[in-house]
Amino acid sequence: MTDGTRSEGPHAGSPERAGRSAVVVGGGLAGVTAALALADAGVRVTLLEGRPRLGGLAFSFPRGELTVDNGQHVYLRCCTAYRWFLDRIEGAELAPLQNRLDVPVVDLDKPEGRRLGRLRRDPLPVPLHLGRSLAAYPHLSLAERARVGRAALALKGLDLADPTLDTQDFGSWLAAHGQSARAIEALWDLVGVATLNAVAGGASLALAAMVFKTGLLSDPGAADIGWAHVPLGELHDRLARKALDSAGVRTEVRTRVTSVSHNENGSWSVQVPGETLRADAVVLAVPQREAHGLLPPGALDEPDRLLGIGTAPILNVHVIYDRKVLGRPFFAALGTPVQWVFDRTHASGLGSGQYLAVSQSAVQDEIDLPVAVLRERYLPELERLLPGAREARVKDFFVTRERTATFAPAPGVGRLRPGARTKAPGLYLAGAWTATGWPATMESAVRSGVSAADAALGALGRPRPSHLFSFEEAA
Repeated sequence: MTDGTRSEGPHAGSPERAGRSAVVVGGGLAGVTAALALADAGVRVTLLEGRPRLGGLAFSFPRGELTVDNGQHVYLRCCTAYRWFLDRIEGAELAPLQNRLDVPVVDLDKPEGRRLGRLRRDPLPVPLHLGRSLAAYPHLSLAERARVGRAALALKGLDLADPTLDTQDFGSWLAAHGQSARAIEALWDLVGVATLNAVAGGASLALAAMVFKTGLLSDPGAADIGWAHVPLGELHDRLARKALDSAGVRTEVRTRVTSVSHNENGSWSVQVPGETLRADAVVLAVPQREAHGLLPPGALDEPDRLLGIGTAPILNVHVIYDRKVLGRPFFAALGTPVQWVFDRTHASGLGSGQYLAVSQSAVQDEIDLPVAVLRERYLPELERLLPGAREARVKDFFVTRERTATFAPAPGVGRLRPGARTKAPGLYLAGAWTATGWPATMESAVRSGVSAADAALGALGRPRPSHLFSFEEAA
């Protein structure tokens, strides 16, 4: 076992610090979290990322004079791990939460003047905090609202530890509990598609129950929404890198790992072009297929299970108008292909006009459509939703596509998701796709990084940093 990371190649011969060492492969939220947690416990850490930046699939890029996010990402007050992450990188003020849940919902099937409904909470205990909002929700009939309340109580009673929940789909469960197709569209899928990246019929009941129980039925403020008021790269790349540097982590981007192998003395070798890194522990914080390709023989009993974890796409449509057409930060839509619309004007650095991002989840049928087709599809829908857009000029229209944005939360996926520990001593897994109990969210990614670091620290004989687990107490 080595006392520190030794290398052969460009960095060979550099001074070594005494103590345990680790290599984290992957610079998304899971990898950055694991690296920070390990470094905070006194482990010497090298973080390797193949892309030219950190942040994984929650990143920004320049487009002309603007800074554009690849997609709209939000989190909830119940996302205590991601909130810890924001605090750790000193970015919490740049991604504030709503004071109180308030989601405008526009239904294009209603006549103008009667299209707007709201989902918001009152300062009352669960479940009364949503009672008034649900009772007044105009997009469901009185009978549908009553049945929604009964289904919510039944959902609250489900035991998330019951493995049979993962074998069922959420849509069938909703139908069995009196939910009409309209109720699923106007309420359950309104929330579920955005958080699960799947419609109710394609989602594991276990994951759906976890989302709704935690977000809407645990604490009155659990579902308050937060989002970055700056480009995601400011948080997940610049501030994350600053935190890593301060913690003493060696961070290498544009560095693709080609192999990971276990040495006879118990240490690990991580091969990158021109260099071999040696460490006491390795965290693979990469997508499931990449992890499968790097796993040494015997690390998992059934490694091909990782290949059974499917993926789901997310499409983002970006429109820049010559004037302001939306007077609120965001809204959700019904009766139209449009799902959620966010104002990204200030965050992108746009000086005049307005920049809207349309976030479209579970869009397997649209993810590969040409830009011209998407333009013809979405611009008229935005004009129907936003009267001000009818007179506005479109200055720019573009799309961003993440074909493998999340793992597919299909029934049965729970048994395929591995935990942080492998059968190879010193090798750990992290990523939103691992067994965190959460769907593929920023919260799941951070939790996975914490779990991998915790497992590694235990094996390395290092104490857990107390601040790392403060979010567990707040959960």
